[in-house]
Amino acid sequence: MPIIYFTKGANMWITPEEVLIANALWVSERANPFFILQRRKGHGKGGGITGLLVGTMDVVLDSSARAAPYRILLQTGDSQVYWSIACGGSRMEITTHWEWLEANLLQTLSIFENDEDISTFVKGKISGIIAEENKSKQAQEEEDSGKFREAELKMRKLFGMPEEEKLVNYYSCSFWKGRVPRQGWLYLTVNHICFYSFLLGKEVTLISQWTDVTRLEKNATLLFPESVRVCTRDTEHFFSMFLNINDTFKLMEQLATIAMRQILDNEGFAADLSLPKPRKTLKNVSALKRDLDARAKNERYRTLFRLTQEERLDGHTDCTLWAPFAKMHVTGQLFISNNYICFASREEDLCNLIIPLREVSVVEKADSSSVLPCPVSISTKNKMNFLFANLKDRDFLVQRISDFLQRTPDRMWSDANPPGPLTDWFVCPITNLSDVGSLCFGNTLPSPSLSLFFQAKEKMKEESWKIHFFEFGRGVCMYRTSKTRELVLNGLPECLRGELWLLFSGAQNEMATQPGYYGDLVEQAMGRCSLATEEIERDLHRSMPEHRAFQNEMGIAALRRVLTAYAHRNPGIGYCQAMNIVASVLLLYCTEEEAFWLLVALCERMLPDYYNTRVVGALVDQGVFEELTRACLPLLYEHMQELGVISSISLSWFLTLFLSVMPFDSAVLLVDCFFFEGIKVIFQVALAVLHDNMDALLACNDEGEAMTILGRYLDNVVNKQTVSSPIPHLHALLTSGDEPPPEIDVFDLIKSSYEKFGSLRSDVIEQMRFKQRLKVIQSLEDTAKRSVVRAMMTESAFSIDELEELYCLFKAKHVMSCYWGLGGSAAADRHDPSLPYLEQYRIDLGQFCQLFGALAPWRCGVHTPILAARLFRLLDRNKDGLVNFKEFVTGLSGMYHGDMTEKLKLLYKLHLSPGEPDNSTHNSAVAARSTKCHVAFNVIMSDKVKDYKYYLRMWAKEKEPEKETIKDLPRMSQEHFIELCKTLYNMFSEEGREQELYHSIATVASLLLRIGEVAKKFTNHTTKNAKTLAPSPPPAAARPEGEESCGEGSSGQSQDVCKALADAQLDSLPPLQGSDEDGRDDTSVSSYSMVSTGSLQCDDITDDTVLIGCGGQRRGSVVDSDWSITFEQMLASVLTEPPLVDYFEKKGDIQTKMAACKAQRNVERQTSSSSDHELAQNSV
Repeated sequence: MPIIYFTKGANMWITPEEVLIANALWVSERANPFFILQRRKGHGKGGGITGLLVGTMDVVLDSSARAAPYRILLQTGDSQVYWSIACGGSRMEITTHWEWLEANLLQTLSIFENDEDISTFVKGKISGIIAEENKSKQAQEEEDSGKFREAELKMRKLFGMPEEEKLVNYYSCSFWKGRVPRQGWLYLTVNHICFYSFLLGKEVTLISQWTDVTRLEKNATLLFPESVRVCTRDTEHFFSMFLNINDTFKLMEQLATIAMRQILDNEGFAADLSLPKPRKTLKNVSALKRDLDARAKNERYRTLFRLTQEERLDGHTDCTLWAPFAKMHVTGQLFISNNYICFASREEDLCNLIIPLREVSVVEKADSSSVLPCPVSISTKNKMNFLFANLKDRDFLVQRISDFLQRTPDRMWSDANPPGPLTDWFVCPITNLSDVGSLCFGNTLPSPSLSLFFQAKEKMKEESWKIHFFEFGRGVCMYRTSKTRELVLNGLPECLRGELWLLFSGAQNEMATQPGYYGDLVEQAMGRCSLATEEIERDLHRSMPEHRAFQNEMGIAALRRVLTAYAHRNPGIGYCQAMNIVASVLLLYCTEEEAFWLLVALCERMLPDYYNTRVVGALVDQGVFEELTRACLPLLYEHMQELGVISSISLSWFLTLFLSVMPFDSAVLLVDCFFFEGIKVIFQVALAVLHDNMDALLACNDEGEAMTILGRYLDNVVNKQTVSSPIPHLHALLTSGDEPPPEIDVFDLIKSSYEKFGSLRSDVIEQMRFKQRLKVIQSLEDTAKRSVVRAMMTESAFSIDELEELYCLFKAKHVMSCYWGLGGSAAADRHDPSLPYLEQYRIDLGQFCQLFGALAPWRCGVHTPILAARLFRLLDRNKDGLVNFKEFVTGLSGMYHGDMTEKLKLLYKLHLSPGEPDNSTHNSAVAARSTKCHVAFNVIMSDKVKDYKYYLRMWAKEKEPEKETIKDLPRMSQEHFIELCKTLYNMFSEEGREQELYHSIATVASLLLRIGEVAKKFTNHTTKNAKTLAPSPPPAAARPEGEESCGEGSSGQSQDVCKALADAQLDSLPPLQGSDEDGRDDTSVSSYSMVSTGSLQCDDITDDTVLIGCGGQRRGSVVDSDWSITFEQMLASVLTEPPLVDYFEKKGDIQTKMAACKAQRNVERQTSSSSDHELAQNSV
């Protein structure tokens, strides 16, 4: 029996050790089919003489050798061998371990079929838990980089990750393969989720990219107790038995969110690169894990207090705040960041407080007492005083706040010293338009037709807020309590609406810290033309046309400036439809600058990703709304899903905050609640609208009928307390029926939404948003893929499935370069969501060479990277060093599905000089010019005017690209022909008819060399009539030795000698269409080829080899610059060799290569500066 060293308070899992005699000196207290809990005799009650003896031994022995009084053993079937797995110093401690085993392992172990598997699994699980506990303990002690560094190296070795891939954390867990769990290690990196297990000789390796994850959730079922489910497009994986599943799942959520941001735009890659680099000394909890934890805390802090993205939480501590309005101390947490001091009560909505450091005048330690221990007093410039107490480290806190105060710029203006009016920045201010209808309702006079009752109501609201300001403070430092919420739900006074919107949204803080920013933006943006400005101009007159403020040029100009300034500030969003409606409403209550900062708060914080090119945020919240409908109104949800209504109606509700579907005076009250409560109030009201119309919707038979019911309901949501003249709702005017439905008071609707659905919590909504974000973004990617495939179906011969696989491989290669930033150009800059789907993803030369080596049918050994570089140069038509998916597929399709002529033409063009003039371009330009002249001539000479269809046909004809013919291809020089021969000799190493193909290539090469000589001779005769040809040299056998090495003399002599050698063999040229097989045996070929085909290998042709029709190799020869051939001559020569014809006519199968590429587990490292040999080695 192993000795278990025990000290007081020991409570631990122990490394499993074999126990041969389970009952000696021990008493079994609890048991099940797999585990036994035992108590050592001599501890507790009973035990008799044996117990006394054991107890005496334990007392007499040294304390370091005392055994723990409790232990848990693993038993398997009828085996007499037991394994000790846990020990404890008390019954309570050991019971904790016992209950964990029963809850997490009993059901799992019942699945195993033999005892050996049970023992192996339990021992592996316990060992993993011990390692996890040791890791967490050591992380709290002194720094020790050994284990984490070892895990990181192991991860790279197991999964083939490059140095740039950063490990975040690793966990011991079980991976369920079928119904059998595999104990192993889960590695979470920045870009991948990986698992490895090796048990009983069976290895399990799993690697998935976070960008492929479509669903990530934590659940508990009978089969998978408390597990994490990870779904991709192809499969799903279950991981369970984590030591702390909540922390693990939160980290997985963060990494998946980063990946979704990478798919959505390039900011995600920038966020990845901004993560801290691995340092020489790391704790077992990695720097990345600590950084991601800090990011999560920062995000929660900014969301809670509506702060800007630049704000970083420095720390937080428990404390109490003296609430003068309630005459009590409120318990909560104090948060300190670089620009703010914030407080949140432990009880929700009891009290929240935001104190900008720019407002702070004095921070001091107050006198401590038993009633008020360790207090700190903070005074502001507007004479407000805040008293915090029960602070654990008061001195450090005061010093920290003082440090931040010293860094606060003096240029910031506070609420006590607001900036000057917009007249400081604009020649034509629009802050007060009372003469044209006023953009600010605070400047409008009440209509005489309005009843005195409603005017009195408005006055009462104003007085209520004045009392609230007196009691709770006014401005950004105001106490925000449940009383504030009640006032907001009753509607904001129109004279205070703009001020309170700025306060609740956090826009006031951002505006205060950047004075003059909006004016500078307007000056920079004015006069610039872009796609965003064109869309803005198109929508300006559609923005609330029923309101008189936008029926004149002054109001339209104000809206133009706000939208244009924001598009200039955030070109990633630019402009999106619905922004004009929201901005126009903001301008009705705020100045231009205030409306601009409110728009910033909406687009960048309160409604994230709502107004980008694909309205992802709105689609995400639409999915959340569907999920909430299913949970709250299940019967209605099923019926509306059948009709397809929810997705049709809810998008406009969220994008415009009901402003486009509800009368203005009513919708603006929802905007009041939204700025105070956030998005949850929009969900609540939407659910209340469906609930109020449930009976009518359940009776609907089609989508149109349901939309009509909801549209008419929203048209008749009225604000009976408005003090302004009613503004007719354009949608209501267009859809009004014969019998108007009853009016619905908007205050009743809001009250009903809080009563029925007020239990919605913001954290639950954020969790649902994460789930839906995965689904929406992956769905958008699938849509993009389908669009690309449809577009490429007409331009390539690949099938739909093949194009989809190619798109996935191409995109993966692009994304990998963005992961590790190893491309020749800025990898993230290559993805431009504004481009068509076909052109959004682009790869550079290094990535193209890897894909070419893995997928191309023409494999040329070490010559493959050279051929890939030639094809890349040919496909890169705009010469930007990048190739998009359309260009990539075009090149690949020609190699796989082109006929012999097309394949040979592609091969021919690959070996032309990069600077070679392309006749086809010249011919196309000439043809285009002639077409235009022809059109112009017809217009001038025609007696009658042609109709527009005629000109459309001529325009379409002019735009049609001229088809390239073989006659348009330029001639090939001898230097490039030699390169072509090298490529051909290296293409057939894996072919079954290898020797026949070599024989044919030798024959064709020799034939083309002599054809080129004949062409040169003919050219020389026609262009140089005055010159006489050199006499023909003697036959090769009678040549002097001095003529063996062409090129060692002058260039002119070398060309003459090479020409003479070629001319000497013209008399022995075999017939082109010879049918006699004996005429083309190896012997006859060797008389025309420099190397016999029987001994020629792929690497035999080197850079100093010249293919000239003679018996031996010629080193150091100079290329004949006058020699050339045409593509027609090459095609005719190849047609004489059936093996070559068969090879180029054969259709390739890309499925096998794609499957091999997809199944490859090792992640290839991107290198933009690799040599050709290295690129060839990286090829699949």
